Amino acid sequence: MSQLLHTMIRVGNLERSIAFYTQVLGMKLLRTSENPEYKYSLAFVGYGEESTGQAVIELTYNWGTEKYDLGTGFGHIAIGDDDIYARCEAIAAAGGKVTRAPGPVAGGTTEIAFVEDPDGYKIEFIQMKSATQGLG
Repeated sequence: MSQLLHTMIRVGNLERSIAFYTQVLGMKLLRTSENPEYKYSLAFVGYGEESTGQAVIELTYNWGTEKYDLGTGFGHIAIGDDDIYARCEAIAAAGGKVTRAPGPVAGGTTEIAFVEDPDGYKIEFIQMKSATQGLG
């Protein structure tokens, strides 16, 4: 059976991004690697290993590139949480940027919130009780 393993995003400062995903969002740093020949470093973060069925995020730092144009094709990373209200309070207290306060989606009852990582990537938090349903 196939499994979603990871989503890769390019970051402008690997240490800053690792700190955000581990210290602010509570993920674990699973592994890192460097490729001096091609001048890039990777860090994999997540709430659990891919071997347990968890999807993770691959943070890719191309040496010397400090900023990326995020473009219009990428939407967001979604994370289910038992209490998005407490999660957003903790993120804000840790210096994270909450861009949409927790609450129901427009015209529906699914509770969501959005935060941004240090590179501007959007991360949606969905209340777990409705995380496997469509927004509504």
